[in-house]
Amino acid sequence: MPIDEVLSPRRWAGFDLSRPLVMGILNVTPDSFSDGGRFAVAEAAIAAGRAMRDAGADIVDIGGESTRPGAEAVTSEEESARVVPVIRALAEDGIAISIDTRNAATMAAALDAGARIVNDISGLRHDPRAAFLVAARGCPVVLMHMRGTPATMGCHAHYADLVREVIDELAQRRDAALQAGIPPEAIALDPGFGFAKQGEQNLVLLRALGRFRALGHPLLAGVSRKRFIGALAGEADPARRDAGSIAAALFAANRGAAILRVHDVAGTAQALLVWRALGDEARHFE
Repeated sequence: MPIDEVLSPRRWAGFDLSRPLVMGILNVTPDSFSDGGRFAVAEAAIAAGRAMRDAGADIVDIGGESTRPGAEAVTSEEESARVVPVIRALAEDGIAISIDTRNAATMAAALDAGARIVNDISGLRHDPRAAFLVAARGCPVVLMHMRGTPATMGCHAHYADLVREVIDELAQRRDAALQAGIPPEAIALDPGFGFAKQGEQNLVLLRALGRFRALGHPLLAGVSRKRFIGALAGEADPARRDAGSIAAALFAANRGAAILRVHDVAGTAQALLVWRALGDEARHFE
């Protein structure tokens, strides 16, 4: 395969990657750090997912377990009960759904309900059945870097060489997925901003995002409303960090992010339209 195709995959999950994809975040939980459980009721979540689609989301990422720092785990039964009705309704509308879970049973239930993509914050490490399930179902997957669990990850944010260690550990998760039978073209990678990374570490990782392209898979950047955005912007309320989140998302796109996982779908989609138009205009004069 030519090196430019290795470093710049052109398709993933049926999507053309000639532009960054917008992945809208839909937390069907009572304890999300960002939306405070606004969409814990299925009807509200379904309406929100449709609104994201209408605002320009390519994918709606649905999660039924909070992964905020210090969050405690929920059972896969409870998690599935939260997400399945929402996934089924939105999938019937033709919306591309990813399931944000680290539990194989929830993955299976979500895929049965119509989800197309698995997005696992543990990189298929948490549940030993997960990698084989994804391989058997033949679905695309996002592998994220994290150390520990949401409840313990803050204790693991110690690195001698942050960027090199995250790249190496993410490559290990990718290699494990390949060994389980998941094809390379099905895999996207996420450096895991805010997950076992604190403060300035997130900025270092974001500035170095281009180095992850050497792994040869599409990159997902999930920086929306994160604590480090609030620290930079002087904003304690996560719901008021959208402008700063869009700035960071465009920064990530400039460094090769193919998928932007965001809360503010409309704002990000509009910003990307202008970003792309300005880039196209600039190329006319090169």
